[in-house]
Amino acid sequence: MAKSIFFFIFLASSLSSMGQKMTPEDYVSKYKDLAITEMERSGVPAAITLAQGILETQAGNSDLFKQSNNHFGIKCKSDWTGPSVTHDDDAANECFRAYSSSADSYKDHSDFLRNSGRYSFLFKLDPTDYKGWAYGLKKAGYATSSTYANTLIKYVEKYNLEQYTMQGLRRVSNNGDAEVATQDQTINPSTNSNETSDWKIILVNQSSAVHVPAGTSLLAIATRYNIRLSKLLEFNELANDGILNRAQIIFLEKKSSQSTTPYITTSSPESIHDIAQANGILTASLLSYNSFAADEIVAANSTVYLQPHPAESNSETAGTDAMTHTVEPKEGLYAIARKYGVSVPQLKAWNQLQSDNLQIGQKLVIYK
Repeated sequence: MAKSIFFFIFLASSLSSMGQKMTPEDYVSKYKDLAITEMERSGVPAAITLAQGILETQAGNSDLFKQSNNHFGIKCKSDWTGPSVTHDDDAANECFRAYSSSADSYKDHSDFLRNSGRYSFLFKLDPTDYKGWAYGLKKAGYATSSTYANTLIKYVEKYNLEQYTMQGLRRVSNNGDAEVATQDQTINPSTNSNETSDWKIILVNQSSAVHVPAGTSLLAIATRYNIRLSKLLEFNELANDGILNRAQIIFLEKKSSQSTTPYITTSSPESIHDIAQANGILTASLLSYNSFAADEIVAANSTVYLQPHPAESNSETAGTDAMTHTVEPKEGLYAIARKYGVSVPQLKAWNQLQSDNLQIGQKLVIYK
């Protein structure tokens, strides 16, 4: 009886969507938040998840997707005990997993990659290495198509999906509760303490660091990694030793002078030191790129530059009343609006945009 109800729901959903064909842009707009959430939880890059979703569901239009909410073409396998549907793929009437919601499909996709040994090497890659992920998925046997990796790469670049991976990385840095480990090296606990048992070495802007909980001793970190305490304080631009009163990132080597990300937009009030730590750059460099004071608390929704930015380096004058902005990799609509002191609705109206999705190289009109 339960399975009959389950498939009735799918049938009703399928009938209601007839005649409403989705575009890839529609698909990204609808499911990008799920991809970012799953990146926070599991470490699977949002850009790769969205590219796979576009390909596997034909941008939300495939029969399999409409019947099953299966976004990623995952077959039943021997350990699957949930609902299923049959669909012709490599062979006739193959068994595919079915889900009650898209969120369940996204979660199962993340778990499928995380928990399978053949995909474990992917989680040692930088989350922004979408080409490495694409070729790695093909190498590990995710799909049989010879063009699978190149198609994923094409979608990431065509629909500027890297902007959602960058959003996921910023969320991870800001909330302090999740980790995207680009170097999946579990640290063994010391014999006389259990406080290091959950520490992992991660890469933040290409510098090695650990995310440690509140109550951690800086001396314990220095001892664990055989670093002089004075050097650990220097790497993290801290004046005094002591016990950390909150969970945070602690660097094990000197931070970089600039980030590969041009700028961020703060989601909440933050100190200059916290911004520098979250993004893995030196405080002095951060101050040199911005007009903040060293002891300033930066307000929410502020643009903070993480590398040198020549004035209007990627904009050009378009008459006396307007200019144009060229969308760069990893840029989103909200960040561009903040850069020019305008609103997202204004940008969308001026450029007749139907969604928040941007393409690299796209020209946007900015009226001042």
